[in-house]
Amino acid sequence: MKIEEKIDEKALPFLRKFMRDLESPREVRRFGSGWLSGFFALLLAIGALLLVVALRFPDWFATPELEIVKEWGGFRAVVHAILLASYALSLLSLLLRPRKGLGMVALMIGLGAALLGGANVQPEETQSWGVFFGLDFFIVNLLATGFMFAPLERFKPHRREQRLFRNEWREDLFYFLVSTMFVQILAFLTLAPSTFINDNTSSWDAFRAGVASLPWIVQFVIVLIVSDFAQYWYHRLFHKVPFLWSFHAIHHSAKSMDWLAGSRMHIIELIVLRCVTSLPLFTLGFAPSVMQAYLGFIYVWSSLLHANVGGNFNQLGHWIATPRFHHWHHGLEDEAFDVNFAIHFPWIDKLFGTFHLPEDRWPKDYGIPEDVPRNYTGQFFYPLTSTGKKIESEE
Repeated sequence: MKIEEKIDEKALPFLRKFMRDLESPREVRRFGSGWLSGFFALLLAIGALLLVVALRFPDWFATPELEIVKEWGGFRAVVHAILLASYALSLLSLLLRPRKGLGMVALMIGLGAALLGGANVQPEETQSWGVFFGLDFFIVNLLATGFMFAPLERFKPHRREQRLFRNEWREDLFYFLVSTMFVQILAFLTLAPSTFINDNTSSWDAFRAGVASLPWIVQFVIVLIVSDFAQYWYHRLFHKVPFLWSFHAIHHSAKSMDWLAGSRMHIIELIVLRCVTSLPLFTLGFAPSVMQAYLGFIYVWSSLLHANVGGNFNQLGHWIATPRFHHWHHGLEDEAFDVNFAIHFPWIDKLFGTFHLPEDRWPKDYGIPEDVPRNYTGQFFYPLTSTGKKIESEE
Protein backbone atom coordinates (compact mmCIF):
# COMPACT_ATOMS: atom_id res chain seq x y z
CA MET A 1 0.00 0.00 0.00
CA LYS A 2 1.32 3.44 -0.91
CA ILE A 3 2.20 5.96 1.81
CA GLU A 4 -0.34 8.41 0.34
CA GLU A 5 -3.12 5.81 0.66
CA LYS A 6 -2.20 5.13 4.29
CA ILE A 7 -2.35 8.86 5.04
CA ASP A 8 -5.75 9.11 3.33
CA GLU A 9 -7.11 6.19 5.35
CA LYS A 10 -6.06 7.89 8.58
CA ALA A 11 -7.20 11.36 7.55
CA LEU A 12 -10.63 10.49 6.17
CA PRO A 13 -12.16 9.21 9.44
CA PHE A 14 -11.00 12.37 11.20
CA LEU A 15 -12.51 14.54 8.46
CA ARG A 16 -15.78 12.62 8.64
CA LYS A 17 -15.90 13.08 12.41
CA PHE A 18 -15.14 16.77 12.00
CA MET A 19 -17.95 17.25 9.45
CA ARG A 20 -20.41 15.33 11.65
CA ASP A 21 -19.45 17.54 14.58
CA LEU A 22 -19.80 20.69 12.48
CA GLU A 23 -23.23 19.63 11.19
CA SER A 24 -24.51 18.41 14.57
CA PRO A 25 -28.28 18.60 15.16
CA ARG A 26 -29.64 21.56 17.10
CA GLU A 27 -30.09 19.72 20.41
CA VAL A 28 -26.37 18.81 20.48
CA ARG A 29 -25.37 22.44 19.84
CA ARG A 30 -27.01 23.88 22.93
CA PHE A 31 -25.33 26.69 24.85
CA GLY A 32 -22.60 25.30 27.12
CA SER A 33 -21.90 22.26 24.91
CA GLY A 34 -18.75 23.79 23.43
CA TRP A 35 -20.16 23.76 19.90
CA LEU A 36 -20.64 27.52 19.63
CA SER A 37 -17.13 28.24 20.95
CA GLY A 38 -15.72 25.67 18.52
CA PHE A 39 -17.63 27.12 15.58
CA PHE A 40 -16.58 30.72 16.24
CA ALA A 41 -13.00 29.54 16.95
CA LEU A 42 -13.00 27.89 13.52
CA LEU A 43 -14.45 30.96 11.81
CA LEU A 44 -11.92 33.29 13.44
CA ALA A 45 -8.99 30.94 12.80
CA ILE A 46 -9.82 30.67 9.09
CA GLY A 47 -10.29 34.43 8.90
CA ALA A 48 -6.93 35.07 10.57
CA LEU A 49 -5.14 32.57 8.34
CA LEU A 50 -6.52 34.08 5.13
CA LEU A 51 -5.71 37.62 6.28
CA VAL A 52 -2.14 36.54 7.07
CA VAL A 53 -1.86 34.96 3.60
CA ALA A 54 -3.11 38.20 2.01
CA LEU A 55 -0.55 40.20 4.01
CA ARG A 56 2.27 37.84 3.06
CA PHE A 57 1.44 37.62 -0.65
CA PRO A 58 -0.27 40.95 -1.42
CA ASP A 59 0.40 40.81 -5.18
CA TRP A 60 -1.64 37.64 -5.52
CA PHE A 61 -4.25 37.64 -2.77
CA ALA A 62 -4.95 41.26 -1.79
CA THR A 63 -7.54 43.65 -3.20
CA PRO A 64 -5.97 47.07 -3.99
CA GLU A 65 -9.12 48.89 -2.84
CA LEU A 66 -8.59 47.48 0.66
CA GLU A 67 -4.99 48.67 0.88
CA ILE A 68 -6.08 51.70 2.89
CA VAL A 69 -7.56 49.34 5.50
CA LYS A 70 -4.38 47.27 5.76
CA GLU A 71 -2.28 50.43 6.13
CA TRP A 72 -4.31 51.51 9.15
CA GLY A 73 -2.12 51.28 12.26
CA GLY A 74 -4.58 49.14 14.18
CA PHE A 75 -5.16 46.57 11.43
CA ARG A 76 -2.42 44.16 12.54
CA ALA A 77 -3.58 44.53 16.14
CA VAL A 78 -7.03 43.41 14.99
CA VAL A 79 -5.52 40.38 13.20
CA HIS A 80 -3.60 39.54 16.39
CA ALA A 81 -6.78 39.88 18.47
CA ILE A 82 -8.63 37.56 16.05
CA LEU A 83 -5.87 34.97 16.44
CA LEU A 84 -5.92 35.20 20.24
CA ALA A 85 -9.72 34.91 20.29
CA SER A 86 -9.56 31.80 18.08
CA TYR A 87 -7.02 30.20 20.46
CA ALA A 88 -9.14 30.98 23.53
CA LEU A 89 -12.38 29.73 21.98
CA SER A 90 -10.79 26.56 20.59
CA LEU A 91 -9.38 25.72 24.02
CA LEU A 92 -12.77 26.38 25.60
CA SER A 93 -14.39 24.05 23.06
CA LEU A 94 -11.82 21.35 23.78
CA LEU A 95 -12.58 21.63 27.50
CA LEU A 96 -16.38 21.60 27.18
CA ARG A 97 -17.04 19.28 24.25
CA PRO A 98 -16.69 15.47 24.30
CA ARG A 99 -16.11 15.58 20.55
CA LYS A 100 -12.83 17.41 19.97
CA GLY A 101 -13.02 17.86 16.18
CA LEU A 102 -14.12 21.49 16.00
CA GLY A 103 -11.75 22.76 18.68
CA MET A 104 -8.79 20.77 17.37
CA VAL A 105 -9.19 21.87 13.75
CA ALA A 106 -9.63 25.51 14.82
CA LEU A 107 -6.50 25.29 16.99
CA MET A 108 -4.42 23.76 14.17
CA ILE A 109 -5.54 26.42 11.67
CA GLY A 110 -4.74 29.18 14.18
CA LEU A 111 -1.30 27.70 14.80
CA GLY A 112 -0.78 27.53 11.04
CA ALA A 113 -1.54 31.25 10.78
CA ALA A 114 0.97 31.93 13.58
CA LEU A 115 3.68 29.83 11.91
CA LEU A 116 3.13 31.72 8.67
CA GLY A 117 4.02 34.91 10.52
CA GLY A 118 0.85 35.92 12.38
CA ALA A 119 0.00 39.59 12.70
CA ASN A 120 3.67 40.55 12.23
CA VAL A 121 4.01 38.79 8.88
CA GLN A 122 5.91 40.77 6.25
CA PRO A 123 5.18 40.83 2.52
CA GLU A 124 7.19 38.37 0.47
CA GLU A 125 8.51 39.16 -2.98
CA THR A 126 6.24 37.48 -5.50
CA GLN A 127 6.07 37.30 -9.26
CA SER A 128 2.92 39.18 -10.19
CA TRP A 129 1.19 38.63 -13.53
CA GLY A 130 -1.19 41.51 -13.00
CA VAL A 131 -3.90 39.17 -11.66
CA PHE A 132 -5.01 38.99 -8.03
CA PHE A 133 -7.61 37.06 -6.06
CA GLY A 134 -9.60 38.98 -3.45
CA LEU A 135 -8.80 36.73 -0.49
CA ASP A 136 -8.94 39.66 1.92
CA PHE A 137 -12.23 40.88 0.43
CA PHE A 138 -13.69 37.38 0.79
CA ILE A 139 -12.80 37.00 4.45
CA VAL A 140 -13.79 40.56 5.44
CA ASN A 141 -17.14 40.08 3.72
CA LEU A 142 -17.64 36.61 5.24
CA LEU A 143 -16.79 37.73 8.76
CA ALA A 144 -18.96 40.84 8.52
CA THR A 145 -22.06 39.12 7.15
CA GLY A 146 -21.50 35.89 9.10
CA PHE A 147 -21.22 37.60 12.47
CA MET A 148 -24.16 39.82 11.56
CA PHE A 149 -26.67 37.21 10.38
CA ALA A 150 -25.67 33.84 11.90
CA PRO A 151 -26.54 35.00 15.47
CA LEU A 152 -29.68 36.75 14.19
CA GLU A 153 -30.87 33.55 12.51
CA ARG A 154 -30.27 31.64 15.73
CA PHE A 155 -32.09 34.02 18.08
CA LYS A 156 -34.86 35.30 15.74
CA PRO A 157 -35.39 32.53 13.16
CA HIS A 158 -38.39 32.07 10.89
CA ARG A 159 -37.81 28.31 10.78
CA ARG A 160 -36.52 27.16 14.16
CA GLU A 161 -35.89 23.61 12.98
CA GLN A 162 -33.44 24.76 10.26
CA ARG A 163 -29.82 24.14 11.13
CA LEU A 164 -27.02 26.66 10.64
CA PHE A 165 -25.22 24.06 8.50
CA ARG A 166 -28.28 22.97 6.52
CA ASN A 167 -28.21 20.89 3.33
CA GLU A 168 -26.08 22.34 0.51
CA TRP A 169 -24.36 24.92 2.74
CA ARG A 170 -20.99 23.91 1.30
CA GLU A 171 -22.13 24.61 -2.27
CA ASP A 172 -23.45 28.05 -1.29
CA LEU A 173 -20.25 28.89 0.59
CA PHE A 174 -18.33 28.07 -2.58
CA TYR A 175 -20.57 30.45 -4.54
CA PHE A 176 -19.80 33.09 -1.91
CA LEU A 177 -16.10 32.39 -2.39
CA VAL A 178 -16.30 32.70 -6.19
CA SER A 179 -18.26 35.97 -6.16
CA THR A 180 -15.81 37.64 -3.76
CA MET A 181 -12.40 36.13 -4.57
CA PHE A 182 -12.76 36.77 -8.31
CA VAL A 183 -13.68 40.39 -7.67
CA GLN A 184 -11.03 41.66 -10.13
CA ILE A 185 -12.28 39.55 -13.03
CA LEU A 186 -15.90 40.40 -12.28
CA ALA A 187 -15.07 44.10 -12.02
CA PHE A 188 -13.29 44.06 -15.39
CA LEU A 189 -16.16 42.30 -17.15
CA THR A 190 -18.91 44.41 -15.58
CA LEU A 191 -17.17 47.76 -16.03
CA ALA A 192 -16.57 47.22 -19.74
CA PRO A 193 -20.05 48.48 -20.83
CA SER A 194 -19.90 51.58 -18.63
CA THR A 195 -16.38 52.37 -19.85
CA PHE A 196 -17.57 52.18 -23.46
CA ILE A 197 -20.53 54.48 -22.70
CA ASN A 198 -18.35 57.03 -20.89
CA ASP A 199 -15.87 57.12 -23.76
CA ASN A 200 -18.62 57.82 -26.31
CA THR A 201 -20.92 60.21 -24.43
CA SER A 202 -18.92 63.34 -23.76
CA SER A 203 -22.13 65.31 -24.40
CA TRP A 204 -23.41 63.98 -21.05
CA ASP A 205 -20.72 65.78 -19.06
CA ALA A 206 -23.00 68.64 -17.99
CA PHE A 207 -25.62 66.17 -16.77
CA ARG A 208 -22.97 64.20 -14.88
CA ALA A 209 -21.73 67.38 -13.23
CA GLY A 210 -25.29 68.16 -12.11
CA VAL A 211 -25.68 64.70 -10.56
CA ALA A 212 -22.31 65.00 -8.81
CA SER A 213 -23.40 68.33 -7.26
CA LEU A 214 -26.39 66.76 -5.49
CA PRO A 215 -26.12 66.04 -1.73
CA TRP A 216 -24.55 62.67 -0.96
CA ILE A 217 -27.69 61.14 0.59
CA VAL A 218 -29.81 62.27 -2.38
CA GLN A 219 -27.38 60.57 -4.76
CA PHE A 220 -27.54 57.38 -2.69
CA VAL A 221 -31.36 57.29 -2.71
CA ILE A 222 -31.44 57.92 -6.47
CA VAL A 223 -29.00 55.06 -7.00
CA LEU A 224 -31.25 52.75 -4.94
CA ILE A 225 -34.35 53.66 -6.97
CA VAL A 226 -32.71 53.66 -10.43
CA SER A 227 -30.85 50.40 -9.83
CA ASP A 228 -34.00 48.75 -8.47
CA PHE A 229 -36.01 49.68 -11.55
CA ALA A 230 -33.20 48.22 -13.69
CA GLN A 231 -32.97 45.10 -11.53
CA TYR A 232 -36.76 44.64 -11.58
CA TRP A 233 -36.90 44.32 -15.37
CA TYR A 234 -33.63 42.38 -15.51
CA HIS A 235 -35.03 39.99 -12.89
CA ARG A 236 -38.38 39.63 -14.63
CA LEU A 237 -36.67 38.99 -17.96
CA PHE A 238 -34.67 36.12 -16.45
CA HIS A 239 -37.95 34.56 -15.33
CA LYS A 240 -39.75 34.97 -18.67
CA VAL A 241 -37.11 34.04 -21.28
CA PRO A 242 -36.49 30.25 -21.23
CA PHE A 243 -32.77 30.48 -22.02
CA LEU A 244 -32.21 33.10 -19.31
CA TRP A 245 -34.32 31.13 -16.83
CA SER A 246 -31.94 28.16 -17.17
CA PHE A 247 -29.27 30.39 -15.56
CA HIS A 248 -31.58 31.94 -12.95
CA ALA A 249 -32.94 28.51 -11.98
CA ILE A 250 -29.64 27.90 -10.19
CA HIS A 251 -30.44 30.72 -7.76
CA HIS A 252 -33.96 29.40 -7.18
CA SER A 253 -32.84 25.80 -6.70
CA ALA A 254 -31.97 26.44 -3.02
CA LYS A 255 -34.43 24.49 -0.87
CA SER A 256 -33.51 26.34 2.32
CA MET A 257 -33.31 30.08 2.83
CA ASP A 258 -30.60 31.72 4.90
CA TRP A 259 -28.08 34.55 4.58
CA LEU A 260 -25.74 32.37 2.52
CA ALA A 261 -28.39 31.21 0.01
CA GLY A 262 -28.33 34.57 -1.79
CA SER A 263 -24.79 33.81 -2.99
CA ARG A 264 -26.01 30.93 -5.18
CA MET A 265 -25.94 32.53 -8.60
CA HIS A 266 -24.53 31.30 -11.90
CA ILE A 267 -21.38 33.20 -12.84
CA ILE A 268 -22.91 34.36 -16.15
CA GLU A 269 -25.97 35.79 -14.43
CA LEU A 270 -23.75 37.40 -11.80
CA ILE A 271 -21.74 39.19 -14.50
CA VAL A 272 -24.89 40.40 -16.28
CA LEU A 273 -26.39 41.59 -12.99
CA ARG A 274 -23.24 43.52 -12.12
CA CYS A 275 -23.34 45.15 -15.57
CA VAL A 276 -26.96 46.23 -15.08
CA THR A 277 -26.36 47.71 -11.61
CA SER A 278 -23.03 49.32 -12.48
CA LEU A 279 -24.32 51.29 -15.49
CA PRO A 280 -26.14 54.01 -13.49
CA LEU A 281 -23.29 54.12 -10.98
CA PHE A 282 -20.48 54.63 -13.46
CA THR A 283 -22.16 56.50 -16.33
CA LEU A 284 -24.43 59.11 -14.73
CA GLY A 285 -21.91 61.00 -12.60
CA PHE A 286 -22.53 59.67 -9.10
CA ALA A 287 -19.74 60.25 -6.59
CA PRO A 288 -17.29 57.32 -6.17
CA SER A 289 -18.09 57.19 -2.44
CA VAL A 290 -21.79 56.72 -3.29
CA MET A 291 -20.87 53.88 -5.61
CA GLN A 292 -18.71 52.20 -2.95
CA ALA A 293 -21.40 52.62 -0.30
CA TYR A 294 -24.04 51.09 -2.56
CA LEU A 295 -21.89 48.07 -3.44
CA GLY A 296 -21.23 47.44 0.25
CA PHE A 297 -24.90 47.96 1.05
CA ILE A 298 -26.12 45.48 -1.57
CA TYR A 299 -23.96 42.68 -0.17
CA VAL A 300 -25.54 43.12 3.27
CA TRP A 301 -29.05 43.73 1.88
CA SER A 302 -29.00 40.58 -0.26
CA SER A 303 -27.93 38.51 2.74
CA LEU A 304 -30.75 40.01 4.82
CA LEU A 305 -33.46 39.30 2.21
CA HIS A 306 -32.50 35.63 2.02
CA ALA A 307 -31.87 35.22 5.77
CA ASN A 308 -33.82 32.80 7.93
CA VAL A 309 -35.07 35.71 10.04
CA GLY A 310 -38.62 35.98 11.39
CA GLY A 311 -40.92 38.98 11.59
CA ASN A 312 -44.02 39.54 9.43
CA PHE A 313 -43.75 43.34 8.94
CA ASN A 314 -47.12 43.41 7.18
CA GLN A 315 -47.18 47.18 6.59
CA LEU A 316 -43.45 47.83 6.10
CA GLY A 317 -43.26 44.99 3.58
CA HIS A 318 -45.45 46.96 1.18
CA TRP A 319 -42.81 49.69 0.81
CA ILE A 320 -39.42 48.32 1.87
CA ALA A 321 -38.27 44.81 0.96
CA THR A 322 -38.18 42.46 3.95
CA PRO A 323 -37.11 38.80 4.26
CA ARG A 324 -40.76 37.63 4.13
CA PHE A 325 -41.36 39.68 0.94
CA HIS A 326 -38.39 38.09 -0.81
CA HIS A 327 -39.04 34.62 0.59
CA TRP A 328 -42.33 34.63 -1.32
CA HIS A 329 -40.28 35.14 -4.49
CA HIS A 330 -38.50 31.85 -3.69
CA GLY A 331 -41.65 29.97 -2.62
CA LEU A 332 -42.57 26.67 -4.24
CA GLU A 333 -46.34 27.26 -4.05
CA ASP A 334 -48.33 28.24 -7.15
CA GLU A 335 -49.18 31.61 -5.61
CA ALA A 336 -45.43 32.38 -5.38
CA PHE A 337 -44.97 31.94 -9.14
CA ASP A 338 -43.34 35.04 -10.72
CA VAL A 339 -43.95 37.57 -7.93
CA ASN A 340 -41.88 40.11 -5.94
CA PHE A 341 -39.09 40.92 -8.41
CA ALA A 342 -37.95 44.14 -6.71
CA ILE A 343 -34.88 44.08 -4.49
CA HIS A 344 -35.36 47.26 -2.45
CA PHE A 345 -38.83 48.69 -3.03
CA PRO A 346 -41.97 46.47 -3.24
CA TRP A 347 -43.99 49.40 -4.56
CA ILE A 348 -42.27 48.79 -7.90
CA ASP A 349 -43.95 45.38 -7.99
CA LYS A 350 -47.23 47.12 -7.14
CA LEU A 351 -46.79 49.42 -10.14
CA PHE A 352 -46.47 46.46 -12.51
CA GLY A 353 -48.87 43.99 -10.90
CA THR A 354 -46.41 41.45 -9.48
CA PHE A 355 -46.72 42.22 -5.75
CA HIS A 356 -47.65 39.36 -3.41
CA LEU A 357 -47.48 39.52 0.40
CA PRO A 358 -50.37 37.69 2.11
CA GLU A 359 -50.74 38.92 5.68
CA ASP A 360 -48.90 36.90 8.35
CA ARG A 361 -48.13 34.03 5.95
CA TRP A 362 -44.81 32.62 4.72
CA PRO A 363 -44.14 30.08 1.94
CA LYS A 364 -44.33 26.46 3.07
CA ASP A 365 -41.44 25.27 0.87
CA TYR A 366 -38.67 26.72 -1.27
CA GLY A 367 -36.98 25.73 -4.51
CA ILE A 368 -38.21 24.81 -7.98
CA PRO A 369 -39.77 21.66 -9.51
CA GLU A 370 -36.90 21.30 -12.00
CA ASP A 371 -34.22 18.72 -11.29
CA VAL A 372 -31.15 20.95 -10.89
CA PRO A 373 -27.81 19.27 -10.01
CA ARG A 374 -26.70 19.78 -6.40
CA ASN A 375 -22.97 20.32 -6.98
CA TYR A 376 -21.28 23.43 -8.35
CA THR A 377 -19.90 21.79 -11.50
CA GLY A 378 -23.27 20.33 -12.44
CA GLN A 379 -24.98 23.67 -11.84
CA PHE A 380 -22.34 25.48 -13.92
CA PHE A 381 -23.14 23.33 -16.97
CA TYR A 382 -26.88 23.07 -16.27
CA PRO A 383 -27.89 25.94 -18.67
CA LEU A 384 -26.19 24.03 -21.52
CA THR A 385 -28.19 20.86 -20.89
CA SER A 386 -31.50 22.34 -19.72
CA THR A 387 -34.44 23.02 -22.01
CA GLY A 388 -34.90 26.28 -20.14
CA LYS A 389 -38.61 25.58 -19.66
CA LYS A 390 -39.89 26.63 -16.26
CA ILE A 391 -42.06 24.04 -14.52
CA GLU A 392 -44.79 25.46 -12.30
CA SER A 393 -45.39 23.57 -9.08
CA GLU A 394 -48.54 21.52 -8.76
CA GLU A 395 -50.54 21.51 -5.53
